[in-house]
Amino acid sequence: MDTRQAEDEDMAMTLRFWGVRGSLAAPGHATSGYGGHTSCVELRCGRHLIILDIGTGARPLGQALSREAGRTGVPVVADVLLTHLHLDHVIGLPFFAPLYEPHTTLRFWAGHLGADGDLEAALSPCWKAPLMPDIHSSFAAERRFHCFAAGERVTLHPDLAVDTIKLNHPGGATGYRFTWGGRTYCHITDHEHGVTATDQALRRFVMDTDMMTYDASYTEAQYPARRGWGHSTWQKAVELAQQANVGRLVLFHHDPDHDDATLDAITAEANTHHPGTVAAREGWMMRV
Repeated sequence: MDTRQAEDEDMAMTLRFWGVRGSLAAPGHATSGYGGHTSCVELRCGRHLIILDIGTGARPLGQALSREAGRTGVPVVADVLLTHLHLDHVIGLPFFAPLYEPHTTLRFWAGHLGADGDLEAALSPCWKAPLMPDIHSSFAAERRFHCFAAGERVTLHPDLAVDTIKLNHPGGATGYRFTWGGRTYCHITDHEHGVTATDQALRRFVMDTDMMTYDASYTEAQYPARRGWGHSTWQKAVELAQQANVGRLVLFHHDPDHDDATLDAITAEANTHHPGTVAAREGWMMRV
């Protein structure tokens, strides 16, 4: 790789989807096209590794990172940014291979517990009885836990600061906006539209972003029976993208009842309103 290529890679922002489902994993033939794992997204800002949520998709991600570390000799160093701690977003943590490797460094962040929250204590049921065996003594990675108040700017590295926003979800959730190499990416999931002040703030937050993943769990027809559950619709995703001049819209947090045929139909219809819209698929790698 020549110097120019190396510099380009250092400034690249790329996504890889390891889990795109919401609420519950949905394995099976009918969902194999888009995938059944719950929320887990790998974001690379140059050489910085960020993991957005650690649902069941964290297991294959962890296996891939361990293989990469073994091949390159470079240990895993990652910031794990949690939107919130509902089970579908953290259940993969005990099965994340780098957690058991001594040269790994994992920094966990959450904004919905408040700046004085205890993130380690909040996560501990994932690795303790009665929900799991007491496996934390097997963790070999260096682990750090950070809480902030959603709405603050979080500095992950001296050259990488991330903007955050409070979302409308039972128990709270946090949205993220990343700026790197002249590009912007917003990760907005587990958010329910309908609160005017929150919706207006979110519109400003995602304005002019190059790419946005958005909670599109339901259709407008399904939504009335699910009001108050903390999720949105693909139609509201399109509306927000249009109002905020979003470049690429990625529908995310697919309902476990939405099979491949349903998501194909949703994507096709969404594209008639916002061309270029896609529904996230496991394994997809995208450059922002």
